[in-house]
Amino acid sequence: MTNEKKILELFLPKGVLEWFDVASGDMNENDLRIILEEKNIPPIKEELKDKKIISKGFKEITITDFPIRGRKTLLTFRRRYWQIYGQKELLKRDLQLSFPGTQLEKEFANFLKEAIRYHPDVACQYSEFL
Repeated sequence: MTNEKKILELFLPKGVLEWFDVASGDMNENDLRIILEEKNIPPIKEELKDKKIISKGFKEITITDFPIRGRKTLLTFRRRYWQIYGQKELLKRDLQLSFPGTQLEKEFANFLKEAIRYHPDVACQYSEFL
């Protein structure tokens, strides 16, 4: 593993680089955005290994993560979809990227939930990032 990848893993949600590559990133005075693209590794069962599988493109989901350097951190995941040749159904990897019912990264949502419960004054400081 490269040093750059080790450093990125410190800032990204756990396990993200197992299934995604960093495609790009940018920053303005309010936001930091990282775009991650799902690797072309189809989630197929053993009995379908010999079938032709076609990548059918991407759908994006953007979630909010912990602020970095005082900026709202937006992670855009380009989720890949595949199709087994001759079948209509599309395949996608079953990854839970956000906390259910939110556009927040799971750990960040849990942090905010606890902050609101036990430290409402601290939670107010994070409201600008939501």
